[in-house]
Amino acid sequence: VLPFFDLSVLHASGPLMRRMRRFGAAESFLNIIDSIRSRCPEAGLRSNFITGFPGETDADVAVLADFLQRARLDVAGVFAYSDEEGTEAAGLDGHVDEDVVTARREDLADLTDELVSQRAEDRIGTRGRVMVEEIDEAVIGRAEHQGPEVDGCVTLVDAAAVSVGDIVDVEFVGSDGVDLVARPANASASRLAVDLSALPKSDQSESLPGR
Repeated sequence: VLPFFDLSVLHASGPLMRRMRRFGAAESFLNIIDSIRSRCPEAGLRSNFITGFPGETDADVAVLADFLQRARLDVAGVFAYSDEEGTEAAGLDGHVDEDVVTARREDLADLTDELVSQRAEDRIGTRGRVMVEEIDEAVIGRAEHQGPEVDGCVTLVDAAAVSVGDIVDVEFVGSDGVDLVARPANASASRLAVDLSALPKSDQSESLPGR
């Protein structure tokens, strides 16, 4: 069992969640997140969100933005609502203008990009385990809190002796957006000067749907 939690949230405004026929609101979701982190501080948390659902107001968007800042998720995707034929939502009143939906999605996506970068920075100096997935010009792997393909990657430095499939105990020593840089925990304790601009990185904007 890995310390990875994919939370089905979608929004944080209680009244709007009721229109979606869903339960929950910002505080109840935050309580769940706090409970997870109190038991497993290194846990990775991700979720996807939708903006522009019929009836969404500026106040609802503000609630969602506040939730995102307080939740500090490792990965978050933001989708723009669009009607699907035959769904209950398509027949609801209060449809939001398409240009407003687009602007809200862009603002929220920019916010989540900043927040997930900060969350990655928070892991610098901590330890974890990384599974080596690729060895080419660099050694690339995935930490226990990262889902495959969409949640960023870890570049391993000073790790010449590893092979694909190895699970390596590491210390995180840097970050670049959602991606992390790590070195084996048994490597020299001397400070590494890591040129982040030269490291390969995942493109979260392409990997996450809706971004």
